[in-house]
Amino acid sequence: MKLGYTIIYVADVLATIDFYERAFGLKRRFVHESNLYAELDTGETTLAFAGEPMAEMNGLAIRPNRKGEISSGFEIALVTDDPRAAYATAIAAGADAVSSPVEKPWGQIVGYVRDMDGCLVEICSPVAGG
Repeated sequence: MKLGYTIIYVADVLATIDFYERAFGLKRRFVHESNLYAELDTGETTLAFAGEPMAEMNGLAIRPNRKGEISSGFEIALVTDDPRAAYATAIAAGADAVSSPVEKPWGQIVGYVRDMDGCLVEICSPVAGG
């Protein structure tokens, strides 16, 4: 067993993909013709977004992610060699600041933003020795 996909249900898939390209420099890998599903090129594990109607089509009940509400109990962690610059880029692209990047006791630099849907995104350096 291995983690293949993280799929987040959002109100507007295309707007979310556009935001992630601008805020985090990720590139779209696939967008379904329905615009209800899209994937970003993030390495071995796929980060994907599905339109909220897809949850219902799959027989799922979800609590929608919304910018003005408390974040859901998950985060996306994006690893970069320069988290301070990446944090500034994300804020300039419209991400909401949560906490500026700081060095943690274990040597990793970690900051947090919220994306356009209110989801937490950790922007961090690689873990030393990892």
